[in-house]
Amino acid sequence: MKVLIVLAHPEPKSLTTALFNVTVDELEKLGHEVKTTDLYALKWKSAIDADDFPEFNQAKERFVIATESGKAYKEHKLTEDVMEEQAKLEWADMLILQFPLWWFTMPAILKGWVERVFSFGLGYGVGYSTETRRSARYGEGSFKGKRAMLSVTIGGPEINYSEMGVNGDIFHILFPLNHGVLFYPGFDVLEPFTVYRTNKFTEEDFEKTSKELRERLKHLETEKPIPFRSQNGGDYDPHSLELKPDVISPNAKGLGLRIHLTEQN
Repeated sequence: MKVLIVLAHPEPKSLTTALFNVTVDELEKLGHEVKTTDLYALKWKSAIDADDFPEFNQAKERFVIATESGKAYKEHKLTEDVMEEQAKLEWADMLILQFPLWWFTMPAILKGWVERVFSFGLGYGVGYSTETRRSARYGEGSFKGKRAMLSVTIGGPEINYSEMGVNGDIFHILFPLNHGVLFYPGFDVLEPFTVYRTNKFTEEDFEKTSKELRERLKHLETEKPIPFRSQNGGDYDPHSLELKPDVISPNAKGLGLRIHLTEQN
């Protein structure tokens, strides 16, 4: 399998980077091909703006990101850094995003990677809508058939990220990333690999976590993805894009965002 790993952490000696190194090492030992992107090492430009589209003339035109993004992607006239990352994505069978949870989401530099690399025509704006189905997204799209996984380091204890925990259920916290960033453009999304209490990690904790991570990586090709409902699979009304009442389990009350799963356990 061809795996792209994108790392977002400013400290080369951090736990996040150490787990990134474990991932690269284990995948290569398993015989997978690996490519990496270290966003801080690259000094990645995180803000999308007119400079991302060399052919755009801001003096004459109003800047509409989706329009310019789609045009530049179609004509292969994006900046070199973006096109290099898009080539990696097209090459890869699997994408792993490795990052610390900051303010309940990914670091800004990684969000900027998504915004700049997932161009109109690649990450969104794929296909077209008809009377009976909508454009290719949420289970369809450019990355259909590819896999993706979040690998996340979290400072607080796991209980704080439980259903009754003060920070909320980690499933809900990561839903915009798993469902919105990854499932939206077509990836089959695996359960995230989450590591807690990272601010108090010991050598023993690292050895234990590394062993768990290596074991998890052995099953990337066969692991069952999160059972998100596909947009055009029949569960959503094609006009309102609301879930049809008859597909919701009677036991779904209180499950929150888990209502968007085909298996509501």
